Amino acid sequence: MLAEHLNLSPATVSFVLNNAPNRSIPEVTRERVREAARHFKYEPSMVARLLQGKKSQTIGILLPELGEGYHAQVLNGAADVFMREGYFFFTAHHRHRKDLVEEYPRLLRQRGVEGILTIDTHLEDAFDIPTVTVASHKVIPGTTNILLDHDRAAELALGHLVRNGHRKILYMRGAAFSSDSNSRWRATVRVAKLLGLKIPESHIIRLERDVNTPELGYPAVAQVLMRQRDFTAVLCFNDVSAIGCIRALHDAGLNVPNQVSVVGFDDIQSASFYVPSLTTIRQPLAQMGHQAATLLLKKLRGEHTESLVKIEPELIVRESTSKAVAKAGSTLRKKSAKP
Repeated sequence: MLAEHLNLSPATVSFVLNNAPNRSIPEVTRERVREAARHFKYEPSMVARLLQGKKSQTIGILLPELGEGYHAQVLNGAADVFMREGYFFFTAHHRHRKDLVEEYPRLLRQRGVEGILTIDTHLEDAFDIPTVTVASHKVIPGTTNILLDHDRAAELALGHLVRNGHRKILYMRGAAFSSDSNSRWRATVRVAKLLGLKIPESHIIRLERDVNTPELGYPAVAQVLMRQRDFTAVLCFNDVSAIGCIRALHDAGLNVPNQVSVVGFDDIQSASFYVPSLTTIRQPLAQMGHQAATLLLKKLRGEHTESLVKIEPELIVRESTSKAVAKAGSTLRKKSAKP
């Protein structure tokens, strides 16, 4: 219909609307076609394109949830690349449910996605289309993984606390459904042993809730404070749990950092604005998303990509840490923690 209206061949119209390369079509003709398409509200049929064996320019992204923290910042970095390169993307939130992680790739393929990018998602097997993962700790043939160096992160976090005189530390262990939990915990235990730090069972907080707010850290720390206060620092699983931790300490009458130091992980956007601002291990989250998207597009072009790309963490020292007090708990005013 557009070709007849413009008195052009259907092939010329198709070349213009599909941005076909290496076609010597004058710009004035291209603009006529585009203007007519806008006027008649022409929209290409993705189904028809797929039936003709053409690319969909569409990506599927799997992630547990969206929020202010880790997942959103990685997604933003990836989105910048896809938008710049003219790719549309679907996001599928699985809440760490194994059945959805298995089902969503099939549904995304039915919608014509060319590749899949996953964020903080446990994968068991390879997909049958190009795939890049962020923070997947299982080696899957043909899949490229973007992974933080957790051993280095543990060295930075615990090294900072030890240099400030902290030996009695409360440790948060992430929930099993988070893909980083086991690797981060193993790195923490290894580095603690090298530094001569003991990790008694009473000083381990096991996070279980699937939330991405300060509620993750608040009740767990509050419960510990009902039993004991013989620690001078808390090494948190991430920044949102650190914010909840600081609030629990405040409600129990403890000052951060003068009486208890707190270290977070991720360096989310609000970490530097919270009071006190968070000392944390920075993951370059947007950069990780940017790199993951770039590698996925390379895969779609048939270019070689490494199976593992390690990202270096960085220690960001702010207001939530200081020198350890001489005797933990000796000058703490007594006040019951809120439930």
